[in-house]
Amino acid sequence: MISLTHVGKTYTRADGARVSALEDVTLKIRRGEFVALRGVSGSGKSSLLNIVGCLDRPTEGSVTLEGLELAGRSDQELSHIRARSIGFIFQSFHLLPRLTAVENVELPMLYAGGHADRGKALALLTRVGLAHRAGHFPTELSGGEQQRVAVARALINEPPVILADEPTGNLDSAAGGEVMQLLKSLHDEGRTIVLVTHDDVLARVASRHVSLANGILVGTQTDAIAESADASS
Repeated sequence: MISLTHVGKTYTRADGARVSALEDVTLKIRRGEFVALRGVSGSGKSSLLNIVGCLDRPTEGSVTLEGLELAGRSDQELSHIRARSIGFIFQSFHLLPRLTAVENVELPMLYAGGHADRGKALALLTRVGLAHRAGHFPTELSGGEQQRVAVARALINEPPVILADEPTGNLDSAAGGEVMQLLKSLHDEGRTIVLVTHDDVLARVASRHVSLANGILVGTQTDAIAESADASS
């Protein structure tokens, strides 16, 4: 499903110094897995997520997504792959303030070269419990509501992969719990979820933990707590 082979990423700072964000990362994520990326701030988690999500390119190594090698593809090709295959959920929501909730949900359909489907967008807002807020602007929504709109937006093109970068970081515990329940239900439907989180409790939902330190993959393990919960259900 997702394969990274000897991936490295180096940035050049304004003063000309080179900074290594990722170094020789080899990782495979199987279809239908729920993977938590762990590590302290600056460990390379977001850099890795951006490369998997076709938002950035590795300096070295190769990345494949659903059997497609991403190296050497044009920005337009990567944009098309991203729109078709990946749904993004960010910590800061990234809703467009001048669009209503339903218009924000429709937006990825336009980026994918299609047409807005109001009925489909409303159905997804209904799924996340926000049909009654479809005509409201982001500033009229709570943080938890904005993030649920972002979840609906991530689903509009029916992507097989959901990338979530600290999706509960700006939410209180109740709203964060609602978002995590949505992610769990998406995983139960067969989607592949990659979650960046610092929260040990939230990470327990994942079936595998991948740990990074200073841009280096330092560990990957199946979550024993998740396994125990699955076994008892």
